[in-house]
Amino acid sequence: MNEEALRARTVGEAAEGGAPAPLLAPRLGRGLVLVARLDLAESLRARWFAVYALVFGGIVALLFAFSLTESRILGFMGLSRLLVTYIQICMAILPIFVLVTTVRSVAGDREAGVYEYLLSLPVSLAAWFWGRMLARFVVVFLPVFLAMAAAAGWALVQEIPVPWRLFGLYTGMLAALAWCFLGIGMLISALARSLDVAQGAAFVVWLLLVLFLDLILLGLLIEERIEPTLAVGIALANPLQVFRTAAMMLFDPNLVLLGASAFVILDAFGQGGYLAWALGYPVAVGTLCAVVGFWRFRRGDLP
Repeated sequence: MNEEALRARTVGEAAEGGAPAPLLAPRLGRGLVLVARLDLAESLRARWFAVYALVFGGIVALLFAFSLTESRILGFMGLSRLLVTYIQICMAILPIFVLVTTVRSVAGDREAGVYEYLLSLPVSLAAWFWGRMLARFVVVFLPVFLAMAAAAGWALVQEIPVPWRLFGLYTGMLAALAWCFLGIGMLISALARSLDVAQGAAFVVWLLLVLFLDLILLGLLIEERIEPTLAVGIALANPLQVFRTAAMMLFDPNLVLLGASAFVILDAFGQGGYLAWALGYPVAVGTLCAVVGFWRFRRGDLP
């Protein structure tokens, strides 16, 4: 069933009921909002969301419990020290959680046979796809942001200085990372024909990106003896590496920990330019993957 057939059937049913068909065919924006609200309500009632929120809330609580704000690293202490640790933990947890929950939701509906019911409603495929993606973004990003906001609020109560610039940059970077892997998850869901295949593909994608951070590039440098500039360029095509380097730059502006690679990055981008790249590039990757996924979803055969 493609979008044209779905729209024709909806219009036909409306005409048979005696009501004006154009009035019963909702616009894309209204349909998108309705789908997003429905998916958001279902996700908030799910057990996985409670566990997901508890994980990030628990991480912040543990960091405060172990007095991390009183320790010092590279001159950072207080809430800055906590945020540095928190964002490194998020880099490990957030991508795989976004991928798995996204493919389980979208591909799970396909395998459960609920597509016929959902797509028989007077909502276009575009509204259904993008509405679901927007709702999923709110669901996966909200606990991450609320945990950071709770940390900032508790710091204010304890009279601990809050680095608002760092807080804003970390929030934007986490939002960009979540959107990136959400788009990848929607693409996998559109391509996979079963839940098992979708989950396996999501895990493989995550594993490849994680391994690409160090092991694969190290092997290329040793075996192929490629130019360092090319190796750095390949590394910066990986959204996880972009996120990781930007997180390092926020507490190490000169990227001393990266060694000679820092000169390539700083000469090509500069500090401000690289932070802009770290915010924009993952969003572009996620959007491109989502657009390709929607194209495949619209042209494919829906069960």
